[in-house]
Amino acid sequence: MLSGLFAVDVTAATVLCVRCGSAGPVARLRLDHHGHGLVAHCAECGEPVLSVVRTEDAVALDLRGTVALTVPLESA
Repeated sequence: MLSGLFAVDVTAATVLCVRCGSAGPVARLRLDHHGHGLVAHCAECGEPVLSVVRTEDAVALDLRGTVALTVPLESA
């Protein structure tokens, strides 16, 4: 089940911001690149909603600014 979640184009997913309650596609988030990762900010209020950091052996995904991340399923 989890492999299906992470094997999709996440830009098509919808993210719901903790701070302002705005929902929109991940593709609309404003990205700031920092070293080995990035921070994605809500398009409406600017609050950080998620961050991704890559190391030599792992990728860490922090969703603390997100109420929900909804990923559409592909048709069978």
